[in-house]
Amino acid sequence: MTRSRRIFRIAGPDRIQFLQGLVTNDVRRLNEGAVYAAMLTPQGKLLADFFLVPDGADAILLDVAEPLAAGLFKRLSMYKLRADVTIAQTDLKVSRGTGDAPDGAFADPRHQALGWRAYGSMQTGDIAPADWDALRVLHMIPETGIELLPDATFILEAGFERLNGVDFRKGCYVGQEVTARMKHKTELRKGLARVAVDGSAPVGTAITSEGKPAGTLYTQSGGAGIAYLRFDRAQGDLEAGDARVRLPEPAQGA
Repeated sequence: MTRSRRIFRIAGPDRIQFLQGLVTNDVRRLNEGAVYAAMLTPQGKLLADFFLVPDGADAILLDVAEPLAAGLFKRLSMYKLRADVTIAQTDLKVSRGTGDAPDGAFADPRHQALGWRAYGSMQTGDIAPADWDALRVLHMIPETGIELLPDATFILEAGFERLNGVDFRKGCYVGQEVTARMKHKTELRKGLARVAVDGSAPVGTAITSEGKPAGTLYTQSGGAGIAYLRFDRAQGDLEAGDARVRLPEPAQGA
């Protein structure tokens, strides 16, 4: 089944302007389909990631992981001030799949391999969670509450640019200055990476290199995994509990 999600409906004439000043992506792209985005702290760390989808001509649905929903609703309400918007919880449910999309479904904006998402009163069409883990590992797609950690994750270290979750031309939003500075560094020193895994270890197991902290191992599937690494220490064989971890060798000619 799909991990538990909460769907809010944001309506009112100021809804686009309201969200545009808060989230990492360009809300005007809703005229093209679903938008993946996040809200950040003023220090540039993740508060919540979510999907925005158009709901008719006069509202937007916000699809967020259940554990983050109450905090996100509180934060959105705090920022609402005099904006002419309403934010309401709905009873809608999310379905997703990788086959033929039902009418009214939206392509997952993070990666084409993740298929579609649909919203309605019933949940249908999900594929098995193990399949989603395999897809996420193969395409290095972080998950809320696993690789994406509120008040800890910097979105560029989590690959949000590759996942179509941030727009650098849309203008200001909370946490934008920190994100922009990270963007213009020569390279990130830490971040998520796909690794080869020999054995297995619980999600969140520390990775070490010659006894020194080198990162954390998260989702694993089929001898591979998603890890958060200090790239200067991610050389050769690394240890994660009883498992051995290694960055894949670059392809010939790459």
